Amino acid sequence: MKFREKKLAHAYLIETNNIDKLIIDLKKLITVINCPHEYQEDCHKCNLCNLITKNNLPNLITIEPDGQMIKKAQIEDLKTAFETKPIYSKYNIYLIKNAEKLNGSSANAMLKFLEEPNEGILGFFLTNNKDIIMPTIKSRCQTLVVNYQNDNLLASLNITESKYLEYQEIIKNYLSQLKTANVFSNKEIVLTKLPERNEVEVMFKIIFEIYHNHFLKNLNKPYDIELTKIYQTAEKNPIIIKKLNIIAKFLQNLRYNVNMELLLDKFIIEMRNIDG
Repeated sequence: MKFREKKLAHAYLIETNNIDKLIIDLKKLITVINCPHEYQEDCHKCNLCNLITKNNLPNLITIEPDGQMIKKAQIEDLKTAFETKPIYSKYNIYLIKNAEKLNGSSANAMLKFLEEPNEGILGFFLTNNKDIIMPTIKSRCQTLVVNYQNDNLLASLNITESKYLEYQEIIKNYLSQLKTANVFSNKEIVLTKLPERNEVEVMFKIIFEIYHNHFLKNLNKPYDIELTKIYQTAEKNPIIIKKLNIIAKFLQNLRYNVNMELLLDKFIIEMRNIDG
């Protein structure tokens, strides 16, 4: 992005494997392009850096899904907020987090920004998959791909620490009841808490890592102690390997448009068959 030559596009569509980390980096970029002085680290000439870091800059608005989708009313509020020129910074800037969640009406409301961009407005559409962004949005943005090297499980799953803790509690209950409960309701235990297919996928990726780390522990190899604490098992490696294969097959089948409850029921039957 050629901000030093003032050749910024008015909107960017950025595909990334870590939206939260991208937002941190974008805030650094936003600080640089809006700085009224020659930017440098730890500068105290103005309060701009502090406002951006603490999400208190009025001219920087982040929109993320309200429930399952980004709604038209959120876009209308954004348009109203940006009817005036920025006061504290050079640009009015908006970040659309999980831009694939724009539905038909909210995407149409967004098009005015993109078709007739006002001077001093800069937008960033952030997504994990640019291929599912509405063509009307995609065609009016400059597209970039920013991927990060995943150095831990949370980064690879693109979830926050708080969300990870929520998954932990669900998984503890799920695996415990899977082993002990005579009557097992996938709908009650999993789908009411994780209604989206991608959420179930994250859950089972964590389960895979739990069993894999128990496998490493049995081999006296380096392993993640916290992962093995989520679910305690004394199973030997032949059993763990069979379960890893079942989990891997489940994750593969999850990519197809298979009925979720039937897929989960099949998973339970296969896991219990191994336990005998």
